[in-house]
Order: sequence, then structure tokens, then C-alpha cells
Amino acid sequence: MHHHGYLWTGYKMRFDEEALRRPPHPDPPPADGRPEPAQRHREAKAEFPVVDLPPLETAYWLVKPRKLVRGTWEEPKEAAEWLGERLTVYAARFDSEADRDSGRLAILIDSAAERLGWGGDLSHGFYLERPSFLSLALVSCSPNRAMPDLGCPLGR
Repeated sequence: MHHHGYLWTGYKMRFDEEALRRPPHPDPPPADGRPEPAQRHREAKAEFPVVDLPPLETAYWLVKPRKLVRGTWEEPKEAAEWLGERLTVYAARFDSEADRDSGRLAILIDSAAERLGWGGDLSHGFYLERPSFLSLALVSCSPNRAMPDLGCPLGR
């Protein structure tokens, strides 16, 4: 097993576009129904795998383009260190003073190594200076515990 790191920053309004963050339903709408749902399903099927927005379910990062992978590590501790480095870089921009607390950040880093150690994924989000948002994720791969059928983005 190994772990991939993902980072997204952007406008919070864009992050809130949940339709682009949700995978399409596996079954398309009935062909004899209204054309709008069928069109939306086609769009979601085409857009979801390539849009850079963080997916609602962390494991779905694995279906995104490999260029979005910010790092890959065999050891959970190394992945957690990457998370810690990113938190350090962005902490001064966190909108909330509580989010900048070094003790709280240390707990996030320690718990990341533990969670990845048993094959879990993690995702954290932080408001930056308005209207920006930061999303960080670490995803276990080969296989992913939550969605074992998802392939590794580096294998494509």
C-alpha cells in the first residue's frame, strides 16, 4: 500500500459546486424521460473525472488525473510529514485563529500517520482569507480501504 497527497486552493464558491464534486450515478436516467437529466448525467460523467475540485468522498481522488497527485509515499509517516509541511505553509493564512494553533495542527499530523497506517484516508479543509479555501487530502491506494475497486492514478 502507498499514499497519495492532494491539495486544492480556490474560491470557496467554486468549492461549493457540489454537482462537480459528486460522481455521476452509475445508471443513466431513462431514455424516454426528460432530456435535461440525461444531459446532466452525460456532463457529470465527462466532467467529474477531470475537474480539479476535491470530490465529496475522499477516495474518489483516485479517479482524478495523475497530474493532481502532489506526492506519493510508501510510509504513512512520510505522507503525514507532507501534510505537516503544507499546514505550516498555509497556517498563517488560515481565517480562524483556532485553526492556526500549533498544538491542534500537531494532533492533525499525528492522527494522519495513524489513520494512514490502517489504510484510512483523510481530508481537511480550511478557510483562508476570504473568499479562499484550502483542501488537503491523503488517500491510501492499492487498494483503497473504502473503495477497493478504484485503481491507482499512477498506474494509468
